[in-house]
Amino acid sequence: MPNPTTVRVTHRYNVSSVRLFDAWLTPALAGRFLFATRTGNVLHCEIDPQVGGQFTVTDRRPNADGDESFFDAQHRGVYVEIERPHRLSFDFSVEPYSDAATRVTIDIVSMGPQMCELVLTHDMGDDETAHANAERSRKGWDTMLQQLDKVLTTRVWGMGGFKIPGSA
Repeated sequence: MPNPTTVRVTHRYNVSSVRLFDAWLTPALAGRFLFATRTGNVLHCEIDPQVGGQFTVTDRRPNADGDESFFDAQHRGVYVEIERPHRLSFDFSVEPYSDAATRVTIDIVSMGPQMCELVLTHDMGDDETAHANAERSRKGWDTMLQQLDKVLTTRVWGMGGFKIPGSA
């Protein structure tokens, strides 16, 4: 009998559910948090935000061998559900780690005009690799959601005063 591995992380944001949802589908914002790591560098973020559309985020990362060499991780997805601003679901894979796609679902619940909660559920499958990578994946998603919070709430100095990145 299969024993599926599911990772679930939750984060609250002090922004509207529309702003949070749109960050996932806007390349200029998504490239600042999607799969960004402390030691990596997002080189490319391309998003076709429609059901059946795809995304690719290329992240250059150092090799684990301690050498000063790098490799490019290709994070790919195909959107299977887009219900703005409440739900986003996509089939997800990361090359060179795996070509097998797993399902990621993002549910956003509005808690007021400027507060919402995001629940990310990653159905990783039922093989040994899924079980072995569950905790690392949970930590990665959690870190990414924290970075998204910074992207959405950090004020930057611009012409004419402070502004929120990605806002008009």
